[in-house]
Amino acid sequence: MPSAAGGDALTSTPPMTFVALVTLNLLLIVALSVAFIVAAIAGLRLHAFFALVLAALLVALLTAAGAPGAGYAKAVEAVMTEFGSTAGKLGFAIALAAVIGLALMESGAADKIVRRLIAICGESRAALVLGGCAFVLAGPVFVDTVFLLMIPLARALSQRTGRDYLLYLLAIGSGAVVANGVVPPAPGPLFVAETLKIDVGHAILVGVLFGVPPALGGLAIARWFNAHSPVALRRPAGLDVPVNPAPEETLPGFWVSIAPVLLPLGLIAAAAATSLAGPAVPASAAQALQFFGNKNIALLLGAGIALAVLARQKKIPRRELGRKLGAPLETAGVIILVVAAGGAYGALIKSAGVGEAVRAAAGGQALNHVLLAWIITAIIRAAQGSATVATIAGAGIMVSIAGPGGYGVHPLYILLAIGFGSKCLPWMNDAGFWVVSRMSGLTPGEMLQTWTPVLSLISVLGLIEVLAASLLWPQLWF
Repeated sequence: MPSAAGGDALTSTPPMTFVALVTLNLLLIVALSVAFIVAAIAGLRLHAFFALVLAALLVALLTAAGAPGAGYAKAVEAVMTEFGSTAGKLGFAIALAAVIGLALMESGAADKIVRRLIAICGESRAALVLGGCAFVLAGPVFVDTVFLLMIPLARALSQRTGRDYLLYLLAIGSGAVVANGVVPPAPGPLFVAETLKIDVGHAILVGVLFGVPPALGGLAIARWFNAHSPVALRRPAGLDVPVNPAPEETLPGFWVSIAPVLLPLGLIAAAAATSLAGPAVPASAAQALQFFGNKNIALLLGAGIALAVLARQKKIPRRELGRKLGAPLETAGVIILVVAAGGAYGALIKSAGVGEAVRAAAGGQALNHVLLAWIITAIIRAAQGSATVATIAGAGIMVSIAGPGGYGVHPLYILLAIGFGSKCLPWMNDAGFWVVSRMSGLTPGEMLQTWTPVLSLISVLGLIEVLAASLLWPQLWF
């Protein structure tokens, strides 16, 4: 009977139609949320915190709209719960890193580290030293602060040698942006490690291991640009940038200067190595290392040393030292808000079931999650400018995509791909672009001709490195 035949057809098609519709809806929700973040930050100039919180609310409400009962109130509460969870996990570590950064800057410790290494290695290797110091400092010190610290040093060094100003600037950029992208406790990789459930010590070890080659590659590219498009030393217009550094005798000693950086990183890495060694390490020693290697304890020790050096160097009474903490904590507070908002955004995407939608859309085809992570993050970075926002959004999307089998490779490769992707195409919508331009005296045109391509090539080198390693050694050794 026609009606029966028609009924059979109707009952056989809805399941596929429903699955396709749900998949399409979820993918549209993600696309809309990413478009909203880009439009809010790049178009409306909305602060990244509000853009990410509103994007999380958008995902929550759109997901709730397609669910039975449409629990909009519960959706809003879910956003706030995830916001608080992320802040609780990462807030203290980010605040301590900011305190270390301030103390290193104001005590002259960071200046001392650079000068001593240049004295040891010689001015002929000054670019390598500047890049290496930027790499080391960009973990506990926010990357814009690294530029503020080191560009005057590059100016002073170029004034003394009479050459290589562009090389010094690009060397600083090469080291700083790579470490900021892939080495905790920088906020981006710290957030990705927490999101992907990666041990922070393992993330530091692998971040350094995979970060050094692209940074050195960036230095080689910088030498080419310096030879073919040299830039003369000039004073930035409208800025009082010091050219002559502080006298050597006013700076702290080298080892106490570098201890606030090396001690936390060393403790965290040692705790990670202990967990890998297993029974080979005595139980009491393992327990002690796990305690002192906890990221919060290790950074607390580093902050204590950094503040002690600052107090001694500047002769600050202990009662007044607390006042010094206001400025770094204000800076850290903004970062914590952005990171926590991003955590809420990523968690809501994951709970919406986007991973299943992506796998359904792939139609059974294998996904290269490393390449996908880099592409997603690079697109978001280029579109709205902020590397931190791109990292947070990229991590949120990628953690939602992982199925029961994970990513097919170790999650550390995803962290690296996101970190390198977040450094692609830094241009005029990036706040760091303007910090470097104003501090260095380079015009926007010169920045686009040198800074943008060098950092973008570093991003691509990092991707190639991670892709090759993930194919040859998909699960690392963990």
